[in-house]
Amino acid sequence: MSQTRHVPVMLQRCLDLLAPALEATGPRPPVVVDCTLGLGGHSEALLAAFPAARLVALDRDKEALRLSGERLAPYGERVTLVHAVYDELPEVLDRLGIPKVQGVLFDLGVSSMQLDEADRGFAYAQDAPLDMRMDQTTGIGAAEVLNTYPPGELVRILRAYGEEKQAKRIVSAVVREREKEPFSNSARLVELIRDSLPQAAKRTGGNPAKRTFQALRIEVNGELTVLERAIPAAVRSLDVGGRIAVLSYHSLEDRLVKQVFAAGAANTAPPGLPVVPERYQPRLKLLTRGAELPTEEEVAENRRAAPARLRGAQRIREEER
Repeated sequence: MSQTRHVPVMLQRCLDLLAPALEATGPRPPVVVDCTLGLGGHSEALLAAFPAARLVALDRDKEALRLSGERLAPYGERVTLVHAVYDELPEVLDRLGIPKVQGVLFDLGVSSMQLDEADRGFAYAQDAPLDMRMDQTTGIGAAEVLNTYPPGELVRILRAYGEEKQAKRIVSAVVREREKEPFSNSARLVELIRDSLPQAAKRTGGNPAKRTFQALRIEVNGELTVLERAIPAAVRSLDVGGRIAVLSYHSLEDRLVKQVFAAGAANTAPPGLPVVPERYQPRLKLLTRGAELPTEEEVAENRRAAPARLRGAQRIREEER
């Protein structure tokens, strides 16, 4: 499988956001964590751009770790790859004896490798087993979710995780069809979604199956639950002066990141205090005005960059003990 087709999203902007923390010289080399290694495009660029930095990279997908291991091998001792989900960051750093890090990067969503490997079942454009697990050694796949979840639960997932307005219609069709024969492959689900949507709904927003596939993927991998734990944990792992950059690909992810950053950048003092004590001062400084978007040029070169939203923050104060 070629690694050249993988183009890291908003790469230069991510490097620019993290640079002040990773160029800092101190007694120990700065540590940067890539919480979503994937095919290693961002990681390789971080190692090349910051020759003093040490990289810790996490991925729940063993195949991604294997391929990236080959790609990052020239950097030798500077690289530590870990099979872990990104909310396990505190345990990973603890195991490695790293008290604080200087940079953290998240590139959320599905990696190019998972989309491009047909048999993983992430892509609605090609027929494949309905799996969608990022770590294929654990948990249940998308087919099992479709075949066994109660209708009400499926509607909730499609609405909450896919923002699918036609959730009830789609689920009614799924329930009717799964009684005849359980779902196993993606093409049947795509066809069913097409058939169950009104004409008007099919005319907007690209492939009509996109939202349902997103919802199933998020459910199968517990993505939002993991992210709710992971972003605050990553902020806590930052040294003062350390920086975090997060690339999101749908509004649910971006909203979570925005909330954590906004809470960290807020003054938490009760109203009316003449002087705000240190413990109420913001812990974070926002580095982006809202969410930054990719340039038109980048989207033209790499269509997968189109939905990306980038937010950055800097640690400016320790947690209160």
